[in-house]
Amino acid sequence: MKQSPGIVGRNWSVPFPPMKTKFAVAAGLLAAVCAPVFPADSAVSAEAGARVEVTFVNPEKFTDVKDSDFGTERQRDDILALLKEFLVERAPKLLPEGQVLSVTITDIDMAGDFEPWRGPKFNDVRIVKDLYPPRIDLTFKVTDASGAVVKEGTQKLRDMSFQMSASPAFSSDSLRYEKALLDGWLRSEFPKVKAAKEKK
Repeated sequence: MKQSPGIVGRNWSVPFPPMKTKFAVAAGLLAAVCAPVFPADSAVSAEAGARVEVTFVNPEKFTDVKDSDFGTERQRDDILALLKEFLVERAPKLLPEGQVLSVTITDIDMAGDFEPWRGPKFNDVRIVKDLYPPRIDLTFKVTDASGAVVKEGTQKLRDMSFQMSASPAFSSDSLRYEKALLDGWLRSEFPKVKAAKEKK
């Protein structure tokens, strides 16, 4: 599975209780991010894209989708593009054959938060700790080849133990907690398909 590149301006400070140790993404990795993010859609296979539709409703009102304390529209769009790409690539691997998944995301609160009271140098440092778990609100609909609705619902995704439950597959991904949250939902929503494909 493709991992998201680091995003310019994103620094991670991840405390590990009780020592509150932190780390930040190396500046050298950030320099490698020069290409625009939205064209990444072209890298997603046409078949996968045809089976998954992702819509963000009023993303400017989302709780926390940014790389700095103040945030920008470009930061938000880049992050959302990466999350969309993840869903478009991942969901078809778990969906029953012939079915299409439509996901409408209504709010995102990324793991961690900014604590500018620590000083100016922390304006671009996202502090990740249990106090700030990831949260994603969405509605979804699954249709079959004839267009009939097979399943639909509303989910408020939360993971209070996100630092322990995140998959090693996302360990170097700057959106690892958000992707792990979405991946956990997909696996729980389509467990029979997941089990069948894992046996092959």
